[in-house]
Amino acid sequence: MTSDPDLPRRVAAIWRIEGARIVATPARVVGGLDIEAIARMFLVSVPTMQQRIVRAKKALSAARVPFAVPEPAEWPARRRAVLTVVYLIFTERYVASTGDAVLRTELAHEALRLGRVLDRLLPREPEVLGLSALMEFQASRFAARVDANGDPVLLADQDRRRWDRSAIARGRELLERADALGKGRGPYQLQAAITLCHAEAASVETTDWDRIVLLYELLGRITANPVVELNRAGAVSMASGPEEGLAIVDAMDATGLGGSHLLPSVRGELLARLGRIEDARAQLLAAATLTRNKREATLLRRKADALGG
Repeated sequence: MTSDPDLPRRVAAIWRIEGARIVATPARVVGGLDIEAIARMFLVSVPTMQQRIVRAKKALSAARVPFAVPEPAEWPARRRAVLTVVYLIFTERYVASTGDAVLRTELAHEALRLGRVLDRLLPREPEVLGLSALMEFQASRFAARVDANGDPVLLADQDRRRWDRSAIARGRELLERADALGKGRGPYQLQAAITLCHAEAASVETTDWDRIVLLYELLGRITANPVVELNRAGAVSMASGPEEGLAIVDAMDATGLGGSHLLPSVRGELLARLGRIEDARAQLLAAATLTRNKREATLLRRKADALGG
């Protein structure tokens, strides 16, 4: 998809849409995301997401919602839906859920641009600033996230000299502006703060994992998201050892992740660190069958093969 000069107007129109349950409709219309990608990001099945989109369209039609830019007085009430759509667009392009490519940077940069538009519209909304900060931090790794063959490079193996320091500086300034407003940290600010911990560390070993664990605990209290809990398990494993991380993973309800490859992938990593090679290989291979990104599946199979056994 090419850059669309009319996209900010269309995203602004999302403020007319009521309720998080119909966020999927603008994600599909504005972002060009297919139903499968949206379902994976919401951790639900494709039929469930299809039903939500049908209900959303009926709700929009019944309410005669105009596809127009709302008045400024209406913006705060629509802010959450707009931020969700922008981040869904960024996330799908930052970590491609299907196909051969690991990254789809073109629309990720479009989401970054939309974040800057929102910054100008709502300069005193901390979560708007937090979202832009988060996207800047994540985009700073683009050059290091794939190798010369286009295969994914994990965070621990990335050449941090290739990270975009100007993007990190922009993200840090945005997060500082958000904190200076004194309204407390919301989900996007907390995620940005976590990503900043990685951005500031010279290596995985020198990362402030204790702080990351604390930030994930705070994030978990206000989101109750299984992906957040899974990430917390990974951080705990780095701060306190793989046994503690695995205990968190084993206590999780797999149904909450909608059949995602994430749970067996993390479990496989932790089992490998504990020396449980056969169990680790089984989990990594299971994860490879669940992901729809071909290069990610290849990476998981390679990791399983590297364990031997």
